[in-house]
Amino acid sequence: MSNNTSGRFSVAGKVIVITGATGALGTAAAKALASEGAKLVLVAGTRDKLSILSEELSGQGAHVLAISARPESDEITRSIIEQTKKHFGRLDGVLIASGVNDVRLASEFPVDAWQAVMDANVKSSWLMARAAADQFMQQEGGGKIVFISSTRGKLGHSAGYSAYCPSKHAVDGLTRSLACEWGRQGIQVNAIAPTVFRSPLTAWMFEDTERGINARTGMLARIPLGRLGEPEDLVGATQFLLSGASDFCTGQIFYIDGGYTAG
Repeated sequence: MSNNTSGRFSVAGKVIVITGATGALGTAAAKALASEGAKLVLVAGTRDKLSILSEELSGQGAHVLAISARPESDEITRSIIEQTKKHFGRLDGVLIASGVNDVRLASEFPVDAWQAVMDANVKSSWLMARAAADQFMQQEGGGKIVFISSTRGKLGHSAGYSAYCPSKHAVDGLTRSLACEWGRQGIQVNAIAPTVFRSPLTAWMFEDTERGINARTGMLARIPLGRLGEPEDLVGATQFLLSGASDFCTGQIFYIDGGYTAG
């Protein structure tokens, strides 16, 4: 094992799949990892945004494969991994950043809408991880899987999160279960759990409207560092979990939340 600390954090040359690549976190991660020399497979259902991101990173010299798809079936997830293997020859890591939220009171939540959140956040994560693990087990060196959870996997919410909270709690359980199941095959499975960070879905909380100020004030009262998150706040932990620096780390939920869950 090298004593070069900075080298342990390197992702240069690593082949990494990012699902939800055009979301706020996926885009920030893609740009950060590309700047560090990673070879990226960008997966997203938003074809136009995917094309723009792929062209931007390719124009900067990054090695990028873009796949317009959502990881919602066994056939699709296995195709993503097969295309990755065909294009780059191997797979080193997967960042599963795709997911949804649907805020409704439990008494008003249609069953199919509730199930859609569970499918997008839990089933798709499981399918993508399983397809990646199959590839990891066929090559030397194993691989790394990083889920995106949330502080809502640990904490409830009174404003209509009866689908989102249990879905992220399930992602936490999936992280620990798969870490135990696949550890002997050299596969590390971890999750990043942010609090509110800036994205198209949360932009209103950053605005100086009455609604935004009220929501932001309530959140900031619980965050010791005194601010909401930015997508860039999450990329350091992402790189750590996809690099050799995390080789002895698995089954962990990393709260990137400004201290929100500490008190």
